[in-house]
Amino acid sequence: MPVSIVAAGLLTGLGLIVVIGAQNAYVLRVGLTSTRRVVAWTVAACIASDVALISAGIAGMGTISHSAKWVLTLIRIVGVAFLVAYALLSLRRAIRSAEGLRVQQGAGVSLGTSLATVAALTWLNPHVYLDTVVLLGSIGATFQSERWWFAAGAMIASASWFTLLGFGARLLRPLFARTWTWRILDIGIAAMMLVLAWGLATEQL
Repeated sequence: MPVSIVAAGLLTGLGLIVVIGAQNAYVLRVGLTSTRRVVAWTVAACIASDVALISAGIAGMGTISHSAKWVLTLIRIVGVAFLVAYALLSLRRAIRSAEGLRVQQGAGVSLGTSLATVAALTWLNPHVYLDTVVLLGSIGATFQSERWWFAAGAMIASASWFTLLGFGARLLRPLFARTWTWRILDIGIAAMMLVLAWGLATEQL
């Protein structure tokens, strides 16, 4: 198993998943207010969606990359551009000192409502296709025959993050209610994205 490729997929996946967004905020809220059964199914739905999207991206971009060698160069350039853009956006969030996530306690949602909400937040969000399918697919395609190891790393990142977010929400509530926590997180994400962009740019670019 090529550990470095799996690690690249893991870091890239974390960089794209661990952001302040509607889906993460909702999973955190479910983790804080709902039963363990609802939390488990909500987390599973998020992971299953990511696995499907990552697989689609890796399979599609992999097929395209084999049809013309110039495609690899193009997607490498696009991948670097995306990674740098994400790093800059993360730094912007950290510098602008956005308000911390405010999670209000209340009645837990039902399983059906939770699954329907997660599905909407995931599949009706145009950014998920750009991030998970196009970006991860493009970066993964640069590893060619070993691109599925990259996909495995990204899937591990998704499973780890959503499990931690859903089941660790109650323990993390005081921490994630503070603005400085998100600021540190965004700075860390920016650093990861820049490191990955540099590695992608210096390899046959």
